[in-house]
Amino acid sequence: MRKAVAWIEKVQLMIGVAMLVIFFTAVIIQVSTRFLGISVIWTGDVARYSFIWAIFMGASVMIYRKEHFKFDFLYTKFKGRLRASLSLFNDTVIFLFSFALFYYGIDAVTNFWNYNWASLNFMKMGYVWIAVPVMGLTMMIYMAEHIVDDIKGLLKKEAKQ
Repeated sequence: MRKAVAWIEKVQLMIGVAMLVIFFTAVIIQVSTRFLGISVIWTGDVARYSFIWAIFMGASVMIYRKEHFKFDFLYTKFKGRLRASLSLFNDTVIFLFSFALFYYGIDAVTNFWNYNWASLNFMKMGYVWIAVPVMGLTMMIYMAEHIVDDIKGLLKKEAKQ
């Protein structure tokens, strides 16, 4: 399972990096064409929506690596089983939040699928919104692995005591 999860993380990271490249390219095109007095209206939408994808993919990867924003005041104070229990609790809460993102993200995709981008009429808004359930699903996968590790850690600590 670890290899599959690591592969998902790599793919997600590559998607995030690709979206950042698209974002920066669109912004450079937008700034350059404005400087030249040419109006290229699609660059704003492409920059905005690729940035959304980059952020959502990056946030999920940071959850996997446990490098996301967190308050660790209690975590650093606790030791042993208490720390492992807190980690299990935190990971379970994040898992439930990820499930909500996945569930309601699918709802958002179905509601907005038939809307089109303002500047590129052939592009559906669903392509933008699908980033939400993708992030939720991958975060659930990552959190499931963390929860299994937390439980293993708790069981090891119980066996030692």
